[in-house]
Amino acid sequence: MDERLRYRLITGPDDAEFCARISALLDQGYRLYGSPALTFDGTRVRAAQALVLPQPGDDA
Repeated sequence: MDERLRYRLITGPDDAEFCARISALLDQGYRLYGSPALTFDGTRVRAAQALVLPQPGDDA
């Protein structure tokens, strides 16, 4: 997906790859939106993080 959406919800195992995905979106100008959500699926911790792409006129 090449389209830059204003809102993204990234989910996956809480590992280095998940952190790299979030970091890449931050490098593209996205900002964290709220706190991450964590759950345990019986095997490993799974994470979710919302990010938003600020638009002109949005508060910093």
